[in-house]
Amino acid sequence: MTADPLRAARDRAERLGFGALRVTTPERVAEAGLRLREAIAEGHHGTMDWLADTADRRADPRLVWPDVRSVVMLGLNYGPEGDALANLADPSVANISVYARGRDYHDVIKGKLKEIAGLVERDTGAKVKVFVDTAPVMEKPLAASAGLGWQGKHTNLVSRDFGSWLFLGAIFCAAELVPDAPEDDRCGSCRACLDACPTNAFPAPYRLDARRCISYLTIEHAGPIPAEFRAAIGNRIYGCDDCLAVCPWNKFAQTGAEMKLSARADLMAPPIADLLGFDDTAFRERFSGSPVKRIGRNRFLRNLLIAAGNSGTGALGGKVTALLDDPDPVVRGTAVWAAGRLLPAEDLAALGASRLDQETDPEVRAEWDAVLGPRPADETGDRGGKAC
Repeated sequence: MTADPLRAARDRAERLGFGALRVTTPERVAEAGLRLREAIAEGHHGTMDWLADTADRRADPRLVWPDVRSVVMLGLNYGPEGDALANLADPSVANISVYARGRDYHDVIKGKLKEIAGLVERDTGAKVKVFVDTAPVMEKPLAASAGLGWQGKHTNLVSRDFGSWLFLGAIFCAAELVPDAPEDDRCGSCRACLDACPTNAFPAPYRLDARRCISYLTIEHAGPIPAEFRAAIGNRIYGCDDCLAVCPWNKFAQTGAEMKLSARADLMAPPIADLLGFDDTAFRERFSGSPVKRIGRNRFLRNLLIAAGNSGTGALGGKVTALLDDPDPVVRGTAVWAAGRLLPAEDLAALGASRLDQETDPEVRAEWDAVLGPRPADETGDRGGKAC
């Protein structure tokens, strides 16, 4: 092994656009593993059962790959050119999280990491493995322990050089490399990220309850979005940048010559009206190569219907009404909620009268009951038999 076995890797990483490369060791995430187990015990992982199933491996990278002795962590700046929250002021457009406005970062970063990993393997003489958010690896605690930044009060990584806008990648190496020092927590008394959360998803600093997080609700959560969060979601149809965007350290995010991922013009501020009613083919074509594609057409329309309901734009009523008969019950139920916020009461009542007798899904029926309000006893009894 050479005196600096990572020299070539550092040079190549810089040329490929990575703003930072640091080294840590597997055992440094043990404390983060304990915090993960506490969060799971409190139910903060929501329906992400895979977090519970892989908790042991996340807490110890050696259970992912027994040969790992060092972890090389890299960060790629994806800070936006303008105001990440600008779309929130225009309820007629759909807001997509900054990281998802371009090509899927998994595809972009993994190819670059493999190139860098090849140099690490060549110069250390040891085997390597590459991970980009596709394995039970806790990238943020590893990055913090390597000195790329620190985990802020919003639980995301914060960097003195790039603020809260970093994609992370990991190279596991079987060689024992000299680790870098961890970064100090520099959040101080600031609580901007906590106060910015529209749904109060932080029960305490450095703790996230995913069940209240808009990113979780719009991406990971598969069923109906709880009614208590719908208005607060606004026009956020995929993810949420609020806690990231208000971080004061972002003032440094535009510095340096590192490469950034280009955003697609059609995903910057697409009108809600242009997206409502997509079938599966249209959805796949529009979001080809985008992270948005992973949530599927039905979950996408669910999110879009919430944005439509929050828009206050009566002109969207016709597109919303067309989805009252969608084959997917989650789409139908969310369309009922959106219609209840956009249509006149008499139109809504007529629509409900023509659909309730045929509706078999209990959650969709509950959505109709919520928007139509109390009805005469002979209309609210058990339609499958006698009321008790």
